[in-house]
Order: sequence, then C-alpha cells, then structure tokens
Amino acid sequence: MSATSDYETILFDIAEGVATVTLNRPDKLNSFTGQMRSELRDALKRIESDKAVRAMVLTGAGRGFCAGQDLNDRAVKPGDAPPDTGATLDQEYNPLIRRLRALELPVIAAVNGVAAGAGANLALNCDIVIAGKSAKFIQAFCKIGLIPDCGGTWMLPRLIGRQRALGLALLGDTLPAEKALEWGMIWDCVADDVLAQTANDMARHLATQPTRGLSLIKQAFNQSPTHTLDQQLDLERDLQRMAGKTEDYREGVTAFLEKRKPAFKGE
Repeated sequence: MSATSDYETILFDIAEGVATVTLNRPDKLNSFTGQMRSELRDALKRIESDKAVRAMVLTGAGRGFCAGQDLNDRAVKPGDAPPDTGATLDQEYNPLIRRLRALELPVIAAVNGVAAGAGANLALNCDIVIAGKSAKFIQAFCKIGLIPDCGGTWMLPRLIGRQRALGLALLGDTLPAEKALEWGMIWDCVADDVLAQTANDMARHLATQPTRGLSLIKQAFNQSPTHTLDQQLDLERDLQRMAGKTEDYREGVTAFLEKRKPAFKGE
C-alpha cells in the first residue's frame, strides 16, 4: 500500500506493517513550514487509526533529516510586529510532539545528515534513533535568540545529563552522530549507505512482535520520569495486568512451550 501522492511536503508509505514518513523538502534540508507540520500531524493521525500499521520509520529526503524551522516563514522586517512563536508551539509543534510520543507502536528515526533545532528534537522524541555517520545534531536555537523547544529542554537532560545538555543549548555546537552515540543520546550510528536498510529492517522486525505489549512498555517509560519508585511499581503492576490479558502473551507462552516461532498479531 502506498499513499505518497497524498501530501506535498512529506512522503507517506505503508508496507509490511511499517509506515514510513519521509520529510520531503530536500532543497531546503526538509526545514519545517506550516504545511509540513500540518501534513505530518495528519500522517500520524492516519497511522494511529490503521491497525495494520505496527511500526513507523521517520526520515528525511536528500542530504538532511530536518534543519528545523524554515526561517523564511519567520522573517521580521523593520516595523513589523514579531511573530507569536509561543502560539506556533502551542498550536502546531506541541500537538505534533505529543501525537508522536503517544503513538502506540515503535517509532524509529533514521537520521540522515543534519538534524537541527526542531528537527533534532523531533528525532529525539522517537523511540529509537539510528543515525548515519555523517549525521549531526545541532541545538541551533541560541543562534537566533530562542530556546530549545519541541521537548528539547525536557529530553536532552534526561538523555545526556544537565552539563552536556546545557552546553549544547547555550553554545549551539554541532554534535556528530558518533559522539551522540558515545553520549547515549541515540541508539546506533551506522554507515550512511546502510542507514535506510538498517532502520527498515528494525521496523519490519518490530512489526512482527507483540506490539500491544510494546506500546505498554512505551507507556511505562514515558511516565517514569515524573513518578516515584512506588508510583512506578504500581504502574508496572497495572500495565503488566493488561499485558497478561493480551492474545500475544498467550501466543508467546504457547509458542515457547511448543518450541516454535510465535505468530504475534498485536492484539
């Protein structure tokens, strides 16, 4: 199944239980416009409602993943009232990040080339980040007088610690993919020419797994930063109860006892 013609700024494709969303403004390093944000939110909504989709890959066309906000949409001429950047976050970026993180399936970011500003933090809000060796992450906000958004100030300290996160945010330095891997910011760094295949292979594998259980794992990890240990133990109990009632759990145990490969359906 393919639906690549439905959008102008992204490509959208579904095959073998995997939805692949490709940011598609390669001449602008896939920088965000209002239209791209709208189309990406719509694609995520479609993924939410399609039970045949059990994993997702997010990547960029051409030589970059996403260079962040297209500043041509943010040019301020002398005498002009400044744009309400807070309203843009409230109405467009924040709903996008919330929808991405709430997806009840594994989401893999395949980061090719530059991931800057909102593009970097979009990638880091995915569940597993794989980057090509030429990829680089840049918290570029400070270079134009803004703060990291799209969850950057929440995500970065939890991934790499306050010192490294604050250094990236204050200096706007480029972080190469191999250093991001060394710091624990991403899952893997692979040769550029195998990035797409690596991400697709992982997504196809995940699409055959007990994806209802995987969604509960995501839920547990998403809530853990704000929980005490006692609260998290209670959440684990509740989610494990739900997991134990799934057909995939029944199939997994049966297949183990029968010494065969399980056939999970995500139910």
